[in-house]
Order: sequence, then structure tokens, then C-alpha cells
Amino acid sequence: MPALFPDWYCIINPHAGSGKTMPQWAIAEKLLTASSVPFKTTLTNYKFHAEKLAYEAAQRGYRKFLAVGGDGSVHEVMNGLVRYAEEAGVAPEEFTLSVIPIGSGNDWIKSLGIPHDTKMAVELLTAGSFARQDIVRVETAPVPDGDSKGSGVTGGTSYMANIGGVGFDSHVCERVNALKEQGKRGKLIYLGALLYTMFHTKAFHTRIVADGECVFDGEAYSVAFGNGRYSGGGMRQVPMSEIDDGVLDYMIVPKAGLLRILTQIPRLYNGTVNESGLLKTGRCRLLEMSGENIVEIDGEIVGALPLRLTMTGHQIGVPVGKKD
Repeated sequence: MPALFPDWYCIINPHAGSGKTMPQWAIAEKLLTASSVPFKTTLTNYKFHAEKLAYEAAQRGYRKFLAVGGDGSVHEVMNGLVRYAEEAGVAPEEFTLSVIPIGSGNDWIKSLGIPHDTKMAVELLTAGSFARQDIVRVETAPVPDGDSKGSGVTGGTSYMANIGGVGFDSHVCERVNALKEQGKRGKLIYLGALLYTMFHTKAFHTRIVADGECVFDGEAYSVAFGNGRYSGGGMRQVPMSEIDDGVLDYMIVPKAGLLRILTQIPRLYNGTVNESGLLKTGRCRLLEMSGENIVEIDGEIVGALPLRLTMTGHQIGVPVGKKD
């Protein structure tokens, strides 16, 4: 067991937030220093570098981490920490993951009541305003070559901080990421990608088993599952989800007429999907899903069906502010 460091290990994504990262980090750095908070900083150099940095820092004895970036940064750092914890036989409860939210989506922070404000985010950290969040293990197959722009993704085990999905959800994610690579930003790219995908993606056959019971077997357009409530720049596909209740929430969009599907879009934003006569919702601790499609977790294509989601029973420390 390495000697444990009291310092915060700050992993900074300099490319998050369309170039806003470093000016905002300069503000956070001054505030942390003024509050006598010990910290060490490091920059990411490539995609998924944050996961490697977090893993190695945990291995060296760091237990408090600050992700400076967006939802992708949070996903990567959490994956590095939990992967290390499982491989080393260390309790994930030893770790705390905070954030300076600078990305374009910043959906994870909404479920925690973390303000999209550097100064206020630092104040939560220095005040010790923390709670616990459930850890969800995700197991997927590799993405088949030529199946999508995510082909070559090897699948395997990852961990979900917020929300994931299959079908519309994963293909919207795929399109949003492609738009971001073109330099486009803003909430409208999520809505635009959703509308585009609705007209270009077909339903797929899937069988979904929740806690050992088949809850769906047929054609579906989309399936979402979450530990947090918000995704896609503010959509609420699983509006009843709680980060610390030990269960996973899911939402299924069965195949139906396009006009009927379009009428459900407002429910994704006003939090009423559970009241829909078309959309199917539920909660479980273990969700298994078969079929052929790509899988996204926290805005990243991580693999393909079949999929297995497990509530591990472990939690990690996270900041919490004033919730809705």
C-alpha cells in the first residue's frame, strides 16, 4: 500500500470548452492557493489520457482528484480511479472526484447541484461539500469493423458516471462527437443531432432483462439508462434517477410511427417520460441487453451489444450543491 497524499490531483483537459479551460483554471488555481488547498496539476495530451493519469496517480497514493473539463473528463478520471481500485483491491469509497466544469455539455454536474461557475465549484470543494455516488460497471462487446465511426472500439469493462444509451441515443452521441471534431459547440448541436438521427436511424431488435425479468423483447428506437438525470445538454431521459439510491433507471422507446415519436420529444426536456403511454421506464440493479448496435456511456462510444450493466454496490465521493 503506497503512502497516501493529502493533495488534490488536478487533471486538466486544455482542449475542453472551446479554449476556455486555461483561463478558467487560472481562476481556480488562485482560489485554491488562497484557501491553502494543497494540489498538484497535470495536463492531458490526448483522448483518454485522463484515465491513464488518474490510474497512475491513484497507484502512487493520491485519493482526491479534480477533473478540469467537461463530462468526458469526468468519465475518464472516474474510469481510471475505479479501474485501479478494482485491480488493486482498494475500496472505491477511498476516492473523491470533484470538477471544475468547463465543457460544452456539463450534464453530470446538474444531478449534483454543482453550479457551472468556477468560483462556486471551488467553494464547494474548499467547504468539503461532498456526498456519495453509486458506481455502475458497464460490460460491452467490441464494435464490429465498418459498423460505425466507432468501429475499432474494443469494448470490455468501463464505468458510468452519468448516463448511457443504445440506438438513437448512441447514434446521436456519435454524431455530436463528429460535430465537435469539426469545431462546433453549443446545446443546439444536441437537438440537431437528435432530429437528424430520428430521420436516419432504423429501429433495432433487442431483448432487455432487468434483475432477471424480461421487460422488453421487440423493435426499439432507443434505450437510455442512467445514474444521473441529465444528458444531451439538458435532456432528462431518466428524470427519476438518483446518484446514490443503489439502482439504475432505464427508458425504452419502442418502435412506433414517426409522428408519435416526435410528440414525445418535449417529455425528454420537461422530465415527464415516466408519464408517457408510449415510453417504457423502470429501475433495476442489473440490466442485460442483447441485439446489434453501438453503446455510448457518458458521451463516448465504448462498445457494442450485448451489454451488461451492474450496480457494483460501491460508491465514490463527489461534490454536491443545491439540487433542484
